[in-house]
Amino acid sequence: MVSWLTALAVAFGAVFLLELPDKTTALTLVLTTRFRALPVVVGCAVAFALQATIAVTVGSAITLLPERMVAITVAVLFAIGAFMLLREGFANGHTDAAGQAAAIRPQATFPRAAITSFGTIFAAEWGDASQLTAAGVAARYAEPLAVGLGSWLALVSVTLLAVAIGGRIRERVPAHWVHRGAGFVFAGFAAAAALQAATG
Repeated sequence: MVSWLTALAVAFGAVFLLELPDKTTALTLVLTTRFRALPVVVGCAVAFALQATIAVTVGSAITLLPERMVAITVAVLFAIGAFMLLREGFANGHTDAAGQAAAIRPQATFPRAAITSFGTIFAAEWGDASQLTAAGVAARYAEPLAVGLGSWLALVSVTLLAVAIGGRIRERVPAHWVHRGAGFVFAGFAAAAALQAATG
């Protein structure tokens, strides 16, 4: 029992600290400017549950993938995301207050918002440091259930924090500024991945 709790605590602490400043937080902030909070949380939670399960069962296999291939894929995905966010941010830069409110929270159905959130987060978490960390902790403690639960709780906790922050940002910052900021953040992620691919 002590080992089980230790594995859960170590997985939670390590993943929480890794994810707090990670791209997942930025993605969640963007999602909360576009959809209601509940479907975003549900979609992210399901994605994290699946990713945590994969991490503790076949996570070690991820390390066998060529780093350059993973880095190139990540760079392309973030470059596309940066382009779309910046295009939307600058296109909406001159809308009035009503237009900004509509841009912040379009009338998307619950399933659509949840599925979009799921797909975005699930794709972003592939090969992520937290996934590899969870795999390592599982190998160290041989408690896959505890590690999976700890990792999932950490990821959901970070998501809830990002949703809360996103709500405050929505109230104070126009949508186009959020999209522009997120676009530049994504461009930074893309550049870092491209540099890793070039030097890897």
